[in-house]
Amino acid sequence: MADDKLVGIVLVSHSAQVAASVAELARGLAGGGGAAVPVAPAGGTEGGGLGTSAELIASAAASVDRGAGVAVLTDLGSAVLTVKALLAEGDELPEGTRLVDAPFVEGAVAAVVTASTGADLDAVEAAAGEAYTYRKV
Repeated sequence: MADDKLVGIVLVSHSAQVAASVAELARGLAGGGGAAVPVAPAGGTEGGGLGTSAELIASAAASVDRGAGVAVLTDLGSAVLTVKALLAEGDELPEGTRLVDAPFVEGAVAAVVTASTGADLDAVEAAAGEAYTYRKV
């Protein structure tokens, strides 16, 4: 399986540390059974503070784009609004970039695991969204 056909994943958090940690967790739980999915965290602001940065999100999306689409997962409200604004502009994110409605941690793991099988963007989005049904008790 060629890495250039994999869906890329961008994890947008208000915290650089949270985004990086969730990316590390998702990669680790995906294991070595599949291809190495391109995953990029886009957390915090350019100055290292809490918040979201359109520039960091656009850069992360470009870095994971392999032509099979980019799934963007977000943590909180203004991250969602920033991604929606970028998508509305139309030229800031790679073609085939999609905001995915999913829980941040569980959805990220499901997205990376599914993408590692070579699944398309629709399947990656569906798997991430299904994470809403994961019960803990």
